[in-house]
Amino acid sequence: MYYKVASVDAIIIYFGDIITEEISQQVLSLYYNLKARDIDGFIEIIPSYTTLYIEFDTLLYSHSELFTQIEQWADEIDSGEYLQGRDMSIPTYFDPSVGLDLERVASLHQMSIDEVVDIYTKRSYRVYTIGFAPGYAYMGSVDEQISTPRLSTPRAQIPEGSVAIANTQCAVYPQASPGGWNIIGRTYIKMFDRAIDGLSYLRVGDSVRFEPISLEEYIARGGVV
Repeated sequence: MYYKVASVDAIIIYFGDIITEEISQQVLSLYYNLKARDIDGFIEIIPSYTTLYIEFDTLLYSHSELFTQIEQWADEIDSGEYLQGRDMSIPTYFDPSVGLDLERVASLHQMSIDEVVDIYTKRSYRVYTIGFAPGYAYMGSVDEQISTPRLSTPRAQIPEGSVAIANTQCAVYPQASPGGWNIIGRTYIKMFDRAIDGLSYLRVGDSVRFEPISLEEYIARGGVV
């Protein structure tokens, strides 16, 4: 574990250089422990794949003093503590009418659409971080069999609820927005909602499965084609 100065009032703590579940657990263990301590002078704490961003009050800490204190706290933490993410489900309609890139992804990997959907829905995905837009959860890891690079030219508008993959990551667009990921389906679930505690349907550390549903169920639950 080491740190770099991010700005005059922030540091980034690094736990490793590659994305793994073990490193993610270390990040989240420290993140939830620091949040639970409700420490004076901590303005914002943001976990990511392999890092923890901490913005702080410069009247209370210098960069080096803060990191030294965090190292001491980290030594006191049980690595398995605060890591109970939720098991979450995202009902998804998989079809070219909403999965704008589903046929192309299948063709690229010389598979049928059903094979792509089967591979994608067989595994669960860990939420590593939330960013880009409110409620936009970055998840991994997509099976290498269907790993697909981002679009060379991003779309100007991606519909809300679009389920997407990019290389071995996956996500759901919480709002209509530009984007360059491969769209393979759509959900009616609201990923960002002011009525939800924390505003996001998913939280860092959650385990997520995508559940295939029919067009009839998708429409009945409020989905739009």
